[in-house]
Amino acid sequence: MEFCNCNSFLQLLSLILTLHLSISPTTQQQLAAGDLNALHQIMDTLTDVKNGGFFSTWNFSSPENPCSSFAGVTCSVINGELRVTALLLGTGLSDSPGLAGTISAIGIYDLTELTQLILYPGIVTGFIPSQLGRRLKNLRVISLTNNRLTGTIPETISELQNLHTLDLSHNKLTGVIPPTLASALPELKVLVLAYNNLAGEIPEFSDESQLIHLDFRNNMLWGTLPETMPATLRYLSLSSNGLWGPLNSLPSSNLVYLDLSMNKFSGPIPDSFFQFLTFINVPPTEQSLRRTPTTVVIFESYGPGSIVDLSHNFLSGDIPNFLESVETLFLNNNHFTGKVPEEYVRNVFAGAMRTLYLQHNYISSFPVENPRDMVLPDGVALCLSYNCMVPPTVGLAACPASAGGAFSRPFRQCSVFNIGNSIG
Repeated sequence: MEFCNCNSFLQLLSLILTLHLSISPTTQQQLAAGDLNALHQIMDTLTDVKNGGFFSTWNFSSPENPCSSFAGVTCSVINGELRVTALLLGTGLSDSPGLAGTISAIGIYDLTELTQLILYPGIVTGFIPSQLGRRLKNLRVISLTNNRLTGTIPETISELQNLHTLDLSHNKLTGVIPPTLASALPELKVLVLAYNNLAGEIPEFSDESQLIHLDFRNNMLWGTLPETMPATLRYLSLSSNGLWGPLNSLPSSNLVYLDLSMNKFSGPIPDSFFQFLTFINVPPTEQSLRRTPTTVVIFESYGPGSIVDLSHNFLSGDIPNFLESVETLFLNNNHFTGKVPEEYVRNVFAGAMRTLYLQHNYISSFPVENPRDMVLPDGVALCLSYNCMVPPTVGLAACPASAGGAFSRPFRQCSVFNIGNSIG
C-alpha cells in the first residue's frame, strides 16, 4: 500500500485555505454599479490641481477593482453587495495643492453606504450638497476643510444620528450655525467650524450633548454664551468673534484647552471657572473638628498640559486664585486689578506655570521679595509690562513685541480704577 505524507498534505491544505481567506471580498466581486457610476460623476466635477496627482489611480477602463486600485476608496460587502463606505478625496500630503472643481451632489448622493466623507485641503469651490444628511444616513465623519466652499451649512446634516465628527473649517461658509447641530446629534464628539464667515448667536446645546472638541474661532459670531455648554468638553475655542457678556456658563469638569480671546467678554471670572468638584471622605477626627458630613467638596484646577487664553477682552476684578495650576495662562489685555496671587508667583518660579502673560492690565503688585535676584527657570515666559506698577526686570524679558515698549501705565489711567500706582 502506498503511504501518503499526511502532514505535508495538511500543510498544503492549510496554506491554500489561508491564501483563500486572506483574499479580501472586495477583490472577489465587482463594485455595485451605482457606486461605480457615482465615482465617475465625482471625478467629472473634480480635478487634480497638479497633473499626476490623486486621480491618476482612478482608471475606469482598468479591469482592476476600484476598491483595491482607486486611491481614497474603501469598500465593504453590505447585504451581499460591494459598496463604497469611505471616500477620501485628495492625498492629504503637505506638499500637495489638492483638488479643484466642485463636489458632485448627484455622485455623492448615490454612495448611500458612505460612513466617511473627507476632502483634503485644496481649492474646491461651490456649495456643500444640501441633502447630504438626508441621503447618506450612515455618515459618521464629514471633513471638508481648507477649501473654498461657500453657502450655508446644510440643515440636513442634523439628521445624521450617527455623526461623530463634523469639520468644515477654513472655508468661506456664511449664514448661521443650524441650531439643531448643537441639539439633535447625540453621537457628535467633534464640531469644528473655525475660520469661516458664520454669523449670529451660538445655538443652545442639549443636556445630552457628548461634545469633546468644539471650535468656532475666527467667525463673526455675536451675543452671549449659551446658557448651558456640554460638560464633556475638553477643547473649547471661541476666539476672534464678537461675543460679549459674563463668563457664567462654561463647563468645568473636563476642559484642558480654553481660548476665549479676542472677544468682548466682561466682568469678573466666576469662582467656579475652570474647576471641578472632588468628593472625599473626611476621617472621624477631622470630621468632629469641622462638624461637617462625611463628604466634603474640594476644588481642584487643571495642571500639566492645560491652556487658558482669556486675553483681549474686558474682564475685570482681581485675578482669581483658582487658575494657579494652569500651565499656560494668557490674561493680558484686560482690566484686571489688584495684585498677582502669590500662588501664581510661586508656580512661575517653580516652573509649574510655563507661561503667564499679564501685560496691559491694571495690576498693582507682583509680590516678590528680592526681584533683582529672581531668575526664571528655562522655558518659562512671564510678561508684566504696562500695568499700574513698576514691574520687576524678570517680568519684562519674555514679553512679546505686541506688548510695546512702555514698562508701566500712566498714573492717570490707573487712577480711573482707584488703585494708585504701586511698585512691584
